Parts: sequence; C-alpha cells; structure tokens
Amino acid sequence: MELVTNIYLETKTFPKEELYGLTSQIRKASISVPSNIAEGYGRLGKNDYLRFLNIAISSLFELQTQLEIGKNLSFIQENNFNILFENTREIERMLVSYIKKIKDS
Repeated sequence: MELVTNIYLETKTFPKEELYGLTSQIRKASISVPSNIAEGYGRLGKNDYLRFLNIAISSLFELQTQLEIGKNLSFIQENNFNILFENTREIERMLVSYIKKIKDS
C-alpha cells in the first residue's frame, strides 16, 4: 500500500500528456499488486490464492518495466527511481517467498 502511495506522488510530476499513457499504466500496475493479494486472500482455496498472488507478481514486473521507461524518458529522477525500484524488488522477494511457502504447505 505504501508503494502505491509513493507511485501516485511520483507520477504527479509526469507530463500532463502522459496522464492517459504511462502515468495511467504505472498507477494501474501499482494498484494491481495489493488488490490481487487482497482478492486472492478472500478466495476459498489455496489454488485460487496462488493464482492471484501470481497475478500480483506479474503486475509488479510490469510496474518495474514501466518505472524504467519513466526513468529513461527522464520523467523520474535517478534517485527516486532507485528508491521505488528497490521497493518493488523487496515486495518481489516477499511475494516469491510467500508463494513458495504456500505451495509447500
């Protein structure tokens, strides 16, 4: 949830012409991560939960790619990119570990 907030704050500085382009895509991908975790948690079976966790991690990979694009276009400063990207990597590590734990249970 903190990542989503930080993404919204960062994308406020994107060019206005990107509102329906990269800004929207980055925001959607960031929202998708916790939303799919929550939706999967609300499902009844382990397989459903794992499916939604995998969707969440896919959205996270999408977000990482879009952040790099934003940096390459100079929409995101290097320092801000490094912080956001490392936050996504930490969430990635947690999700991979959690998915493995659920699969092994």
